[in-house]
Amino acid sequence: MKVSDKDNLILITNDDGIDAPGIRKLAETAAKYGQVYVIAPDGQRSAMSHSITCREALRVREYDMHIDGVKAYACSGTPADCVLVGVKKILPRKPDHVFSGINNGFNISADIQYSGTAGAALEGAFLGIRSAAFSTGTLPCTEVCDRYLAATIEFCLDNVPEKDQIWNINFPDCPLSECKGIMNNTSVYTGPFYDDTYTEETSETGEKLYRISTKRIWEAQAGTDLGAIAANYVSIGTVSNVR
Repeated sequence: MKVSDKDNLILITNDDGIDAPGIRKLAETAAKYGQVYVIAPDGQRSAMSHSITCREALRVREYDMHIDGVKAYACSGTPADCVLVGVKKILPRKPDHVFSGINNGFNISADIQYSGTAGAALEGAFLGIRSAAFSTGTLPCTEVCDRYLAATIEFCLDNVPEKDQIWNINFPDCPLSECKGIMNNTSVYTGPFYDDTYTEETSETGEKLYRISTKRIWEAQAGTDLGAIAANYVSIGTVSNVR
């Protein structure tokens, strides 16, 4: 289905939780292009990857986002759970699109494998639905996302990724005046986006504890997702699912 088709049925989820500002921005904008259902975790679920809940029941409750025409539900499960239960049980029919995000933090490079945002979109693709993940940087600046979100949604509505792929979209957190526009067909940078280290602590009982600490790595080849973000482009590329 295309931008002009107002019969689009769009399922939106995220991994930051249904209260996150990013999912509200995505739902408000997507509602201009069709019927939107939001089914999102009831709390923070970052770094859940593609995990699903198998050993306990999911709790799903109606949630009022105060967005005209948008039906919303909060779910006790993971982002992928939200897509599964939405498609299998809650939505009136199979959606035409699954949009996940807008994540608070980039989902690029090797970091994608941990992302609940990407995991939810990949679940959509696994179910045969055209799906996309949207992410932005963690700085307060949202000018680039505000400017280009509608254009990237329209791109996803008008363009079909290869089988078992999702669109992966990242907005740089630079001021709008420094953004160079959209870079299409970026590839996933296969190197690390973070340099992970662990600090050692000792608990009150003498037990050793290890806490992860991360440092961003900003060097990558031109034409990759990380390279595009580092050069202040909006990055649109694909990520492959596993079959």
